[in-house]
Amino acid sequence: MITMKDIVREGYPTLTESAAPVEMPPNKEDQETLTDMLTFIQNSQDPEISEKYELRPGVGLAAPQLGLSKRMMAVHFEDLNGNSYSDGYYNPKIISHSVEQTYISTGEGCLSVDREVPGIVPRHMRITIKAINLNGEPVKLRLKGYAAVVFQHEIDHLNGIMFYDHINKNDPFKTPDGAKPCDITE
Repeated sequence: MITMKDIVREGYPTLTESAAPVEMPPNKEDQETLTDMLTFIQNSQDPEISEKYELRPGVGLAAPQLGLSKRMMAVHFEDLNGNSYSDGYYNPKIISHSVEQTYISTGEGCLSVDREVPGIVPRHMRITIKAINLNGEPVKLRLKGYAAVVFQHEIDHLNGIMFYDHINKNDPFKTPDGAKPCDITE
């Protein structure tokens, strides 16, 4: 079972490197790791389990956050429209995105960052991704608003990018032109 002690923190090399693609079909070890990642995210949102194992709640986890340079990520959340996302993904790739931007009004957090980093993190309002899911099936997802933000955050980890790398250093609360917060309206 993955716990907070397994999650690497800021400064760990895999968090700033581009992760290697996972060979398809995935081997048994990669399948088990990705399944464990999804279980961790689900457990982190369960009040009893998270308290018992001192898990910080999260909606996504990428393999580099476990010190693994592999293009794998897991998500477990519901967007503001009630759509559920709960799966693991191998080699996810953004194949298209909108020019329009969005952001979470309260900022973003990360299981690998133990401090508050205030500021607006501009993201694409809509993205389309291709990946192989936990069952080994090719998937194409069209994501909007909050769901798009979550996936972009995790895919950034696969590319060695931290959420705060997107924050404007000179004006952390500068809203991108025409951007709407995704946690208020969709």
